[in-house]
Amino acid sequence: MADLKMPEINYVIVAGNLTKDPIFRQTTNSTPVVNFSIASNRKYKDSTNQWQEDVCYVGIVAWNKLAESCRDRLKKGSAVLVDGELQSRSWKSDEGHNRSIVEIKARRIQFLNKSKKLNGSDDGLDGQAEEGDVFTEEDGIDYTEDSFDKFLSSEESDLLK
Repeated sequence: MADLKMPEINYVIVAGNLTKDPIFRQTTNSTPVVNFSIASNRKYKDSTNQWQEDVCYVGIVAWNKLAESCRDRLKKGSAVLVDGELQSRSWKSDEGHNRSIVEIKARRIQFLNKSKKLNGSDDGLDGQAEEGDVFTEEDGIDYTEDSFDKFLSSEESDLLK
């Protein structure tokens, strides 16, 4: 049997709402890092044709400028679309138990909430992300007119409102 070459693909996209405020800290060498979790809902019809909802809780970690953007612009309930890669890590708890977690290391985060302008101003300088703003790991902020909404069905789009 010939050697099978498996592609090395580790790519995840998930949308959801923050379950609590992000936790921001800096490593010992002052690298910014933020952790938060999102609840990603899935609606489906069961065998009796009734709508049901399933929730998946996903941990997210972001580094550097992306972490700072999350600290400054996200809070409990914020809607985000995250793309990144799965990573796992292990540690010993204070009680000596081995613990491990699988989470998403964010490469890009798109803020999905519409911001409220201060004093009716439309300058975008109120400290809130605009709907459709995309924040990336590489350069911190990349403002774009593009939105993931165009990939959603009308029913899915209504869920984000």
